[in-house]
Amino acid sequence: MQTEKTQQLTQAFHLFNQLTENLTESYQGLEQQVAKLRQELAIARNERIKTLIEKEKLANQLHKLLAALPAGVIVLDATDKVIDCNKAAEDFLGDSLMGFFWPKIVEQCFVPDTENPHQRQLHNGKHLNITINTLGNFAGHIVLLTDISEMRNLQDMVNQQKHLSAMGEMVASMAHQVRTPLSTAILYASQLTNNRLPEEKKQEFSEKILERLHFLERQVNDMLVFAKQGRLTMESFSCKEMLKKISDEVLEQLKSTKIQFSMTDTSQVEQLKGNESVLRGAIMNLLTNAIQALNNTGSLQLIARGRNQNLEIVIKDNGPGISESHQERIFEPFFTTRINGTGLGLAVVDSVLRAHGGDVRCDSKTGRGTEFILTLPCSNSEFIPNSSQQGLGEKSNKDVRNMK
Repeated sequence: MQTEKTQQLTQAFHLFNQLTENLTESYQGLEQQVAKLRQELAIARNERIKTLIEKEKLANQLHKLLAALPAGVIVLDATDKVIDCNKAAEDFLGDSLMGFFWPKIVEQCFVPDTENPHQRQLHNGKHLNITINTLGNFAGHIVLLTDISEMRNLQDMVNQQKHLSAMGEMVASMAHQVRTPLSTAILYASQLTNNRLPEEKKQEFSEKILERLHFLERQVNDMLVFAKQGRLTMESFSCKEMLKKISDEVLEQLKSTKIQFSMTDTSQVEQLKGNESVLRGAIMNLLTNAIQALNNTGSLQLIARGRNQNLEIVIKDNGPGISESHQERIFEPFFTTRINGTGLGLAVVDSVLRAHGGDVRCDSKTGRGTEFILTLPCSNSEFIPNSSQQGLGEKSNKDVRNMK
């Protein structure tokens, strides 16, 4: 009995020794795995630290590059609020842009100008090019401001040189255009001293002299307007009175023709701001061209209507029309299809409309008549700039895409 217990105890100790050895081996294996994991973790940590250091260096470099950029960079969130900007942007638009809304900044810092939303002028005279892009998958936009003042100055110089060249060409052309009607007027005037000339002929010659003088007056006026290159004196005037003067002048021209003229004014525009005489002359230029194209018969319409806070003046005739190839060039200076034309008339019309903040376009088909549409802004009230940044923090829900 004692022997059996001794054997059982021996077996138990033997089993315990085996389990102890197994546990020891497992513990050693576990220690090796832990050491390996620690080594891998240390390597990963070092790599992570290295990556963070590289990213920090890259971020610093990008920050320095952003600060050194001559262009202004502004980052907007989904509500068009400024969440980041560089120094150049603050130099352009003022300090403390952070937290302000982009539409309010545009309203305060830029001169109102609808001609080109991508290029705006600051109150200090600088011209900026504005580019707005979305931030990929992020809700927001990035605004890039580039100073193009020097480029604009160079472009103005080039335009001035082109204008001077055109002026030289115009003088050469005008010498011929003035000489011919002047010689005709002198010829008719010399006959008026003939006592044997019948009264009917004297009246006819007087009318021809007056006609030639009016022609010369139009040529000189076109030359002066073209020479001013849009630099006109602006003041408020009555739109209805201008249209009435135009109507009276057209009816006077149509007395000896079979052309039917009608004028319709549904615009309800009372006042315009601009140069009334020059603008009236430009409209009369188009009407005179239409009368000449109709060749004493046909219909001519002048329609004034309001559209999108603008005044549209439509001059429509049922004459022979203008070919597509000519429509592409009719507003070019000195382009004309008439033997005695100077090519200044429509160029002057385009220049006058641009000087008034508007535009002119032509819609014509050969054999179906011609339609000129003149667009003028109804309100040209002067903008009083606010040089301070006060109030920029007010909320605004205007869509930033209006600046695109």
